[in-house]
Amino acid sequence: MNETNELNQNIIRLKKEKNAIILAHNYQIEEVQLAADFLGDSLELSRKAAGLSQAMIVFAGVKFMAETAKILSPEKTVLLPRLDAGCPMADMITVDDLREMKARHPGAMVVTYVNSSVEIKAESDVCCTSANAVNVVANLPLEEIIFIPDQNLGSYVQKLVPAKKIILFEGFCYVHHRIKKEEIAVMRARYPQAKVLVHPEVRPEVIDCTDEVLSTSGMLSYVKKSPLKEFIVATEQGLLERMKRENPGKLFFPALSPKICSNMKRTSLKDIFDSLQEEKYAIEIDPTLRERAGRALREMLKYG
Repeated sequence: MNETNELNQNIIRLKKEKNAIILAHNYQIEEVQLAADFLGDSLELSRKAAGLSQAMIVFAGVKFMAETAKILSPEKTVLLPRLDAGCPMADMITVDDLREMKARHPGAMVVTYVNSSVEIKAESDVCCTSANAVNVVANLPLEEIIFIPDQNLGSYVQKLVPAKKIILFEGFCYVHHRIKKEEIAVMRARYPQAKVLVHPEVRPEVIDCTDEVLSTSGMLSYVKKSPLKEFIVATEQGLLERMKRENPGKLFFPALSPKICSNMKRTSLKDIFDSLQEEKYAIEIDPTLRERAGRALREMLKYG
């Protein structure tokens, strides 16, 4: 028996012993994706975390995702296999930054992308994901919106909801932000039959030269239903790996070179095993902070 098979068998055994479930984000390495009980994007995983019967959740993702699971399921043990799996965009904004923005715009509502720390969520009115950001902002009662931390997602929302005045913070996802429109042009020339799909975390000029702007779950659904056979997918490479597995008759190309989130790729199958065996690393959140952040997350879940 090879090491991977042995690890997978031990993971299955430990899950049963400890009444545990594994959630993994689409950007995880393929071995971790295949070991997960549920694979998805931020919104899917947030909802799954809230409705699970298992007493233990092992979250193969980055820290803010495990925090979200703990906020929505405070009675459960939530484990993050790697403490160093953080989100650089989440780290770009501090509580002081947000409070300063709120002081400058006292009449605004704060919409926070879920790619943020629990401390930032606690200072917010409502959270959103890339899948529901437009719907959240469009349905809020106030005209002025502070949108944090992703300036690119915020710009995309502003374009689709012109009735709102959106105040942006200058944060970004380093993986999506480095995708250039010139790369899209090169790939279009190489594969003229391919549809171009981009994530709304890309720069506005990239959105302007694409065919479809979709969340990760939206991309998965689109390529599955589409009669087309070729797609240029401008997002993190992990999603393309899943697309290839689930759509064997179709071809998927990155935005020129594969785009990799090193933080998402830190978690290995061995880390999953160690996390289950040693019950590490448990996410703990102050109850007051958890309740404040939970209000913003529960508001988000109303918007689909």
